[in-house]
Amino acid sequence: MTDRTINRHRLFYVGNLAIFMIGLGFAVRANIAPNLQTEIYDKLSPTNSVAMIGEALGITFTGFALTLLFGSALVELVGMKRMLLCSAVGYIAGALGLMVATTITPGPLAESLVLSSLLLTGLGWGAVEAATNPMVAALYPEEKAHRMNILHAWWPAGIVIGGLLGVLINTAGMPWQVNMFTLLIPALILMWLVASSAFPETERVARGISYPDMLMELIKRPLFWVFWACMFLTAASELAPGQWVNITLSNTVGMQGILLLVYVSALMFVMRHFAGSVVARISSMGLMVVSCVAASIGLYLLSLANSPAMAFGAATIWGIGVCYLWPTMLAITAERFPRGGALAMGLMGFAGGMSIQFLLPAMGAIFDAAKAEAAGGVTKLPALSDEEMLEVLRYASVESFQVVAVLPLLLLPVFGIIWFCDHRQ
Repeated sequence: MTDRTINRHRLFYVGNLAIFMIGLGFAVRANIAPNLQTEIYDKLSPTNSVAMIGEALGITFTGFALTLLFGSALVELVGMKRMLLCSAVGYIAGALGLMVATTITPGPLAESLVLSSLLLTGLGWGAVEAATNPMVAALYPEEKAHRMNILHAWWPAGIVIGGLLGVLINTAGMPWQVNMFTLLIPALILMWLVASSAFPETERVARGISYPDMLMELIKRPLFWVFWACMFLTAASELAPGQWVNITLSNTVGMQGILLLVYVSALMFVMRHFAGSVVARISSMGLMVVSCVAASIGLYLLSLANSPAMAFGAATIWGIGVCYLWPTMLAITAERFPRGGALAMGLMGFAGGMSIQFLLPAMGAIFDAAKAEAAGGVTKLPALSDEEMLEVLRYASVESFQVVAVLPLLLLPVFGIIWFCDHRQ
């Protein structure tokens, strides 16, 4: 770095904390989803409550995607510092808004508050990705895949801590709203660290590449848009099941689904630190092929799991499969399209976020339809005994979860062909 005021190790820690914060937020949303459904959406529409909570969770990904789309294009103008400060504000405001929503009578106002609060956290999430990904690419241009995977290892670390805190809060009998307080601490620390740090220019600016040149890099490179389309499916294979696990698998495996998410996240945290050595052996594209195979097998086995042992075994395969998908896709983009700058990585994140926005409500609708089918009709649901309702929920959980198992398989021909062509070259 030419600017000696830039402390790249400090900034890397700042990026890790920011990614940790958004991982923590992901776990908090998974923790409170059943509570939001029970206390707000069941009272608004008992027959469509799961689809409604899916839409509510999905709006977080909409905010995430939109911030990445526009924020990545403007990060050089706005600055990484302001972008990260905005992310901290979004998480603080979103957490406080959710707490207020749970104190008022369920109705349109409470629903609007939930949606707006989740949107704010989504905007904060997108701001983190828009700033940290190009920041790390600029700080460590010689080892992008390795550093990008370490950076995003702090996402599952946040999920582990958030998930365990959620279990502790639930076990101790504390109000579930306490989950929201856990978001405030890292957000406030991040705000202080960012305000007292100097940030680098992005690679595009440092290389003197103009905005028109950046746009032409993406327009003239059709392979970028192939990867962009693939990002819809790689993100859906990881994020949608992770956000859905506490609602569905808790009904089928005899334990809190959030514990599975914690376990998989701990596995991902460890494995992402070894991404550099894995890529050196089989290349980035080879890693994507292996990951897609394992992800599909793991997701299918998760949908069939009916005991804690089966669930942990399936979750291990799924976790190994999805571990490297998101950060390696970003690293591939930075390596193959460096002139695309922050916009290229932002567009990849936009694709990932929008895929979840579409998939979560679809999973919710499948769940509600399967629930009604298993009960013999919507009107018969209120008359079911507890045991009958449990069986209905198990059936609906399996149906909604299996929809994502096929997604990684669709990517195998694409990644396989690119991997083969890379080897020939």
